[in-house]
Amino acid sequence: RKDPEARRVALNSADIAFLCLPDAAAREAVALVDNTDTVIIDTSTAHRTADGWTYGFPELVGADAIKAAKRIANPGCHASGFIALVAPLVEKGLLSKDAQLSCFSLTGYSGGGKKMIAQYEGEEKTKVMGSPAIYGVMQNHKHLPEMKTICSLDTTPVFSPIVDDYYKGMATTVPFHMSQLKGVSTLHEVWRKLADYYG
Repeated sequence: RKDPEARRVALNSADIAFLCLPDAAAREAVALVDNTDTVIIDTSTAHRTADGWTYGFPELVGADAIKAAKRIANPGCHASGFIALVAPLVEKGLLSKDAQLSCFSLTGYSGGGKKMIAQYEGEEKTKVMGSPAIYGVMQNHKHLPEMKTICSLDTTPVFSPIVDDYYKGMATTVPFHMSQLKGVSTLHEVWRKLADYYG
């Protein structure tokens, strides 16, 4: 809705509002809500590390915390893969908060939204788009603050996001030297700790 007052009324009268907006527009929409009854689920990166927002990753924060929350930040795609691997290891003291980490994450083009889908599926698709393409090489990807904060890391990881010529799917890799991990000496033990955490 283009009329700000109509947007305010709609948001304040809703039981649940899903925000599928760019960051700035999501912040504007949240500012329009002047009650504590409307549940807001924001899919942008605007509130993923914000005070007063519950991070919507039930395996980390608990399903009850999400059920009780009025402000829920939907986790990011690349960030979810990284966080699912790293957060339990840090929480359980197996990985130090000052660990120097990297992350390689390969994804299909649907995560780039309508514009990227149109590029990959339209007539303007180039030969180069048929190969994996790294992006965010300046280490300013919008998921980095989320990855660092949710995992309680002291240092932002080096992140290599890659988009490839397939519609959907993601594979995220976080390499470790075994010397970085405490209390485990084999890969099977790491797997067991993660399996127990998510059990």
